[in-house]
Amino acid sequence: MCAKQQNTEDITYESLLEGNKEWVAETLNEDPAFFDNLSKGQKPPVLWIGCSDSRVPANQITHTRPGDIFVHRNIANVVVGTDLNMLSVLDYSVNVLKVRHVIVCGHYGCGGVNAALGNAQVGIIDNWLRNIKDVYRLHEDELNQLPDSDSRFDRLVELNAVEGVYNLSKTNIVQNAWRNGQELSLHGWVYSLKTGLIKDLQVSCKNNEQLAPIFRFG
Repeated sequence: MCAKQQNTEDITYESLLEGNKEWVAETLNEDPAFFDNLSKGQKPPVLWIGCSDSRVPANQITHTRPGDIFVHRNIANVVVGTDLNMLSVLDYSVNVLKVRHVIVCGHYGCGGVNAALGNAQVGIIDNWLRNIKDVYRLHEDELNQLPDSDSRFDRLVELNAVEGVYNLSKTNIVQNAWRNGQELSLHGWVYSLKTGLIKDLQVSCKNNEQLAPIFRFG
């Protein structure tokens, strides 16, 4: 089920509603029981924490269907322990939906990460982007050794996702799940807008053994 291509200039309030009707008709043509089954509840195996960027839709780029992925998105896929929205989604996903995987997915060319690399004031979002500047500070030696700004940009996108995974593992939500023997793995990915492919950053974890002792709950 692929949406038909149209110019963004042609998208209107009315065209969105018409598009919905077309999607329903196409979906029912493929699977007459689709909405009946969908309305019975959800049991997604995956929580996706991604960027709000309109070009990075979780279901489309992973070739999955509605109901397969529970999604939380924010500017630049930031994961910090003070974000009650993210923590609420995480708690519900882990303790109610019993997801088996949590994926933090960034994307190359991320406007939020790019803004964090600069010194211009953007607005209230400056307070949010400071979290990404902290990621730069943690990895400053590595980033400053890279040959140019483009490579630093790409690497900071990756490191932001890596730190997101690490921050997830520090939450009591995730650690309690592991302590209780729940199957739960955390992963860091980056999506390329230029190729459509996802890069696995190889930072998966399924217990707190990689955490510094200070972050482990007893």
